[in-house]
Amino acid sequence: MIKYLDANEWKVIESSFHPEYQRSSESIFSIGNGKFGQRANFEEHYSGDHHQGAYIAGIYYPDKTKVGWWKNGYPEYFAKVLNSVNWIGLDLKINGLQLDLNTWKVEAFERVLDMKSGVLQRSFKASAPQGMLAVEVEARRICSMADDDCGVMQYKIKANEACSIEVVSYLDSDVENQDTNWDEKFWNLLEAEAEPDLAWVKASTKKTNYFVAAAMVTNCTTAKKAHKPHSADSSNSLASQSFLVEVEANEWLNIEKHVGICSSLNHEESALVDVASEAAQGSANKGVDAMFKAHAAAWDRIWENGDIVIEGDAEAQQGIRFNIFHLNQTYTGEDARLNIGPKGFTGEKYGGSTYWDTEAYCLPFYLSTHPQKVAKQLLKYRFEQLGKAIENAEKLGFKNGAALYPMVTMTGEECHNEWEITFEEIHRNGAIAFAIYNYTRFTGDKDYIAESGFDVVLGIARFWAQRVNWSENKQAYVMLGVTGPNEYENNVNNNWYTNYIAKWCLSYALKCILYLKDSHETAYAEKCKLYSFKESEETQHWADIIEKMYFPKKANSKVFLQQDGFLDKELIPVAELPEADRPINQKWSWDRILRSVYIKQADTLQGIYLFEDHFDLETIKENFDFYEPFTVHESSLSPCVHVVIAALLGYEEKAYEMYLRTSRLDLDDYNHEAYQGLHITSMAGTWMSVVEGFGGYRVKNGVQHFNTMIPKQWTSYSFSVMFKGRKMQVEVSKNKTAVKLIEGEAITVFVNGQEETLS
Repeated sequence: MIKYLDANEWKVIESSFHPEYQRSSESIFSIGNGKFGQRANFEEHYSGDHHQGAYIAGIYYPDKTKVGWWKNGYPEYFAKVLNSVNWIGLDLKINGLQLDLNTWKVEAFERVLDMKSGVLQRSFKASAPQGMLAVEVEARRICSMADDDCGVMQYKIKANEACSIEVVSYLDSDVENQDTNWDEKFWNLLEAEAEPDLAWVKASTKKTNYFVAAAMVTNCTTAKKAHKPHSADSSNSLASQSFLVEVEANEWLNIEKHVGICSSLNHEESALVDVASEAAQGSANKGVDAMFKAHAAAWDRIWENGDIVIEGDAEAQQGIRFNIFHLNQTYTGEDARLNIGPKGFTGEKYGGSTYWDTEAYCLPFYLSTHPQKVAKQLLKYRFEQLGKAIENAEKLGFKNGAALYPMVTMTGEECHNEWEITFEEIHRNGAIAFAIYNYTRFTGDKDYIAESGFDVVLGIARFWAQRVNWSENKQAYVMLGVTGPNEYENNVNNNWYTNYIAKWCLSYALKCILYLKDSHETAYAEKCKLYSFKESEETQHWADIIEKMYFPKKANSKVFLQQDGFLDKELIPVAELPEADRPINQKWSWDRILRSVYIKQADTLQGIYLFEDHFDLETIKENFDFYEPFTVHESSLSPCVHVVIAALLGYEEKAYEMYLRTSRLDLDDYNHEAYQGLHITSMAGTWMSVVEGFGGYRVKNGVQHFNTMIPKQWTSYSFSVMFKGRKMQVEVSKNKTAVKLIEGEAITVFVNGQEETLS
């Protein structure tokens, strides 16, 4: 754990300069607007260690796979999220000396992410390496939520003596990814043009041939006058406007930069420069204050539905808002071609746009905090990639329309190149089917099954029916050679979670068929024809698998074994693991990890979390008590599941411990990897921790239930959820739980076991 940030309910604050954590801060203070985002790099030149990063949603490069031993079925490439045009750049020279916090003496420093208004702010005082010259700077910037092609920044500087300040405002498209397989540049630099009133750059990606343009308008003013650029320069990759201003002692120079950024994902290639230029000029015409005001108003609307209020615990409050903030600035649901990348706009690691995290963790957040159409876009994303999922399965030898959704993807094609993940972590298929089930029960939109849902469920059911095989020895269906959610176990047989979710998918497919035959007979007949679905033949096989699926179990107990042979391991709990060995993924060999009992993330407990109503409380308790002591939580997706189950069992201290770990995973850098980017998708798990954990929120038989608990560190907490067109507010204090209907028609709910009708 690394703690250097101040606790504040609405802000993340770095109150002194920490160059040793600069990369981590650049991740933590990142901003975005669903279309593009920017790490919290300094606007001015910085020669110290840092990771310059700006990203545009949906723009990627297929970096050729790099492995030592090629295996049939390997994806040919790993999709890389691209570092794109650097649009925040300012070079400043005071009396000819370049401003650089790596070489100047920093007297005071503060960096603030205002989560309520979505503004990144920074201020500092610094003195030159030699002499008495000192400057003071105040800077702020946004990726506009109101005008999502626009980035806006204001940078004010003053010196303690009369001096000349040279300002070079630039756009630079000559950027590199730090995450590359072959140290290759991913961009073709097309053009750069600069005029006194407008400058722009344009580039295209290699192979994928996406085009990106950025344009800027820069204004420099002092209290007495507006200053015109003394030059405008361009090269193949860089366009700049330069100003030379004489200022008096303690006179502010105000620099305002309005940037338009757009891509061929949304506009014709030939129009990109015009679109970016119009966005930049439109922003400049409105002015900095108006742009910031509109942006803040957009954030106000987001927080109206999505905020969680915790009283009495500033760190817990800051943690949950930090996670909600990043989720909302990463994905807005405006474009079904986009999804929730594991690092969002904060870094490059993991590549790709989509993991199973979206369906298993993120969908519940968007279902409960956004209009229904936002969650539906996530389902549409998978439906539109069904053809690719069928192709992915065919490459591995599956037939008859079986679909295997990719572990990592941008377009639906698998682009993950670790064999134990690509070929074996097939439980991801189940999460996608479960998301359709979750969507229909939270929204009541069962028509979606007829619209698109059954198509996906059928392909997934066909995959599972072919992936199992009959074991004469066990007289049951088994699943061999898989990797479960716990990636510290590879190539195992009969992973309990994988077997269980496969069985559930087949059962759900049968229920979807009954629903379609009853309510959408014509649509069902069309789908049977479209997918050559032979109902009686295929469903008979599914029913046999459902009845005879094998599940490993610990003898004389209710513990479901994570996989065959789990009890052959040395059962040494984490509590006996030396602190010097943590995290084991950074300290141990992979061989040692695979032979150990230690669990990276909830695996068997992941299944119990999803299918809680399938098990009695005693079974849940026995499995939690058995597995939690062996879990190292070195996956960001792990603590939240443990919060929900611990709260269900009444384990208040464990639930609170795990809540702090999930909510402050990046803020306190538990796993020492914030410098690579944040854990965006697991941030939805933090929301789950409060709403489903402490709030006990469940939907059972179409009815909402709230079974609440409150940690002793809190005086109260509240959250809102949207359900079937209604919005409810839940308020929990030490001695009372109140559920109020804010919008929509009257509805019946259960609050701590008591039935209530809300109106």
